[in-house]
Amino acid sequence: MQKIALFGGSGRTGQQFLNQALAQEYTIKALVRTPEKITQQSTQLEVIKGDVLDAAAVAQVVAGTDVVVSLFGQVKGSPAWVQTEGTQNIISAMQKHDIKRIISLSGGGLPYKQKDRPKLPDHLIRFIMRLAVPQILNDAQKHYEALQASGLDWTIVRAPRLTDGERRGQYRIGWVGVNASTQISRADLADFIIKQLNDKTFYNQLPFVSY
Repeated sequence: MQKIALFGGSGRTGQQFLNQALAQEYTIKALVRTPEKITQQSTQLEVIKGDVLDAAAVAQVVAGTDVVVSLFGQVKGSPAWVQTEGTQNIISAMQKHDIKRIISLSGGGLPYKQKDRPKLPDHLIRFIMRLAVPQILNDAQKHYEALQASGLDWTIVRAPRLTDGERRGQYRIGWVGVNASTQISRADLADFIIKQLNDKTFYNQLPFVSY
């Protein structure tokens, strides 16, 4: 069974991922700023206190693992380029330890021109985001560019509005404006992310997951 280096495990999606991955007997090393937020107790889980902007802490978590799952991003009070700089630290650690696979989480506001076919509502949402939270979009875009240039086997999972609903186990995998809706539960998003650990279908792509 693979050993996962997890970033962003204390968030609401991260908690769902932790619960499901531990239930499937994955071993996890998680870097979190506030370990008290991790309530799961398991011999399969190692929690390390630290910040993704600390390159040494990131390298400590990545060492000895097989795959990286990155679920962190912009929250209130975050540094302007937290996702980009944190991702760059992760990439450097992965290259140092010869780890190839990374799955990163982003939102539907991050465009994927190769396959997205945004409709009018999608254009409106992106326009509003560009006005209201431009730095979140800019940070997401730069983190994407860092992964593109990394030489790693990356997948950026994108999602619409997240809910706290139960896991259905059924959802659509498409692109913005193509076989997509406006929401998904964090539980089902975590389910999809876990499936990407051993699935090459979306290598170097940005699938959009929704109901």
